Amino acid sequence: MIDSPNARAVQVIAEAGVNHNGQADLAFELVSVAAQAGADAVKFQTFKAESLATQDAPKAAYQERTTGTTESQFAMLKRLELSPALHRELKAAAERQGIEFLSSAFDSESLRFLVDELGLKRLKVPSGELTNAPFLLEHARTGAALIVSTGMATLAEVETALGVIAFGRIAESTEKPSVAAFHAAYAAPEGQAALRAGLTLLHCTSDYPAAPSAVNLRAMDTLHTAFDLPVGYSDHTLGTGMSVAAVARGACVIEKHFTLDRTMAGPDHAASLEPEALATMIQDIRAVSVALGDGIKRPQPAEWAVAQVARKSLVARTDIPAGTILTADRIAIMRPGSGVSPLRYWDVLGQSARRDYRAGELLDE
Repeated sequence: MIDSPNARAVQVIAEAGVNHNGQADLAFELVSVAAQAGADAVKFQTFKAESLATQDAPKAAYQERTTGTTESQFAMLKRLELSPALHRELKAAAERQGIEFLSSAFDSESLRFLVDELGLKRLKVPSGELTNAPFLLEHARTGAALIVSTGMATLAEVETALGVIAFGRIAESTEKPSVAAFHAAYAAPEGQAALRAGLTLLHCTSDYPAAPSAVNLRAMDTLHTAFDLPVGYSDHTLGTGMSVAAVARGACVIEKHFTLDRTMAGPDHAASLEPEALATMIQDIRAVSVALGDGIKRPQPAEWAVAQVARKSLVARTDIPAGTILTADRIAIMRPGSGVSPLRYWDVLGQSARRDYRAGELLDE
């Protein structure tokens, strides 16, 4: 289980993604739902279809299930683009409602827009870009904090990606990128320090929806042990249980898709939470986060009063005159627990009663 102070404060990213269906009114409503549910951030996706997919790129199987096969992936993406002006308005709306605006960029132009024009200080790297070394390098060189999703990846691929990011953080702009340079940057103390200064990994299963049998939450432990970085979970399962379980296991970030209506047309609605479920999940996450505590086994303040009632004490089984030897047949162990602890039972045996006791009276030896 992850053992890190970072596992104790959980950030919830409500992933609007493309569940706005390309419509401004739906996008603004998603921002409001995320804020009302208690999310820390609402996240969209920023892309230019022409830079993201070829005209002939196939849809993923889950996209075919949810949107059919007559429309190409390119056409679907084009329909789901958000304009720069709408990005600005959505960011302003999120900030007015007290939550962070985030987005994942899927091409270089979109990345520069998010950083240079919107001024985002934190970026989410989607799982599909983990092996896109040039794009990772661009992310690293922005200087923004990074949340890196690791769906579809092996541990070795994650390490290579971290090497690219470390190189982008510490190398001179004139230094030529290479696999060897990435490995060297990852191994360097300053590279490790740069990663720890602003990077969170998200465990993820890139299937929509992901089956519980494919979740493998223990991989969060593996990521944390291997890289000594904060680890969270990007949840693509149905329902809220896996996100709450991930928090109990130590996730410091939870990312979860949500929608206004799971029956709406679009690639991600069916695997998303509706508003009430999103709010319930966040409430449960906050409760579990508090319930994790500090790990020290000790009585909680609320337990002291219960202990006085639920625990037991040494009690006079019968009337006991002063001076009588206290024997097993004269001592009972009964509630309440406000008297002499039963741990002292053997110490009291054989002593003389210092005063008269009535049957049922707590001993004070």
